Amino acid sequence: MAKDCSFDIVSEFDKQELVNAVDQVKRELTTRFDLKGSNSDVNLDADKSITITTNDEMKLRNILDILQSKMIKRGLSIKILDAQTVENALGGNVRQVFNLKKGLTQELAKKIVADIKNTKLKVQASIQGEQVRVSGKDKDDLQAVIKMLRGNEDNYDVPLQFQNYR
Repeated sequence: MAKDCSFDIVSEFDKQELVNAVDQVKRELTTRFDLKGSNSDVNLDADKSITITTNDEMKLRNILDILQSKMIKRGLSIKILDAQTVENALGGNVRQVFNLKKGLTQELAKKIVADIKNTKLKVQASIQGEQVRVSGKDKDDLQAVIKMLRGNEDNYDVPLQFQNYR
């Protein structure tokens, strides 16, 4: 009897790489000419959110651009940033909080399962908490599912990773 093969679909990010990216942004804030003396700050709050505080919205956009470029260079997807509204802070500053998305929501997991079922491949997809497990007898079918999900990655608002391929 053939053994079932499987893999898990998850949405995670490397916490240490995120810490390194935020540290690089903080270093660049002290050296960039247009941001020197602007009283700008970037904080990572316990792997839940990133807060940017600065003088005006133009500098805020510049700092966000720096953050996104540092994240991309470190292999992090900018899809993990969930931008909140810009709010006024003390001293005439502006602040924006970016919540960090981790894990698959129930709605997104159901959408992924539905997309997998629409392929008509002989695989089973099941939701297990914040991940989706896909199993089947043929490894080629599993690889076709991974290829389909990577091709449709723009339809999902979080980055997808594939783990525990066996």
